Amino acid sequence: MAEGDIGRQKLGRQKLDRQKLDEDDHDLLTFSEAGERLRVEITAAEETVAQLKASGSDTELRKAQERLDALRAAARRNSAQPINDANFEKFFGYAGKAKRNLPTAGA
Repeated sequence: MAEGDIGRQKLGRQKLDRQKLDEDDHDLLTFSEAGERLRVEITAAEETVAQLKASGSDTELRKAQERLDALRAAARRNSAQPINDANFEKFFGYAGKAKRNLPTAGA
């Protein structure tokens, strides 16, 4: 049985069913879609860790805990943070200004 399967079986489908968060269906993985996928995997990984703490091997528990830690770190990285002039270059890799901070034609 795969690592995440234990948690998925115990939690059942209702908690783990992904919800569609965006109305538009694009080929790109949006922050919200990635976040939803991470939420589902974190929930399953938490359950796996709990079960392995109760009756699993130390090796399996260590691997499951490392996976859970990695998923949580990914969720933190994925959390959408507004782009502003201060972080624009770090995010895009070149100097510039956030679009909302540019002067508009009528202003």
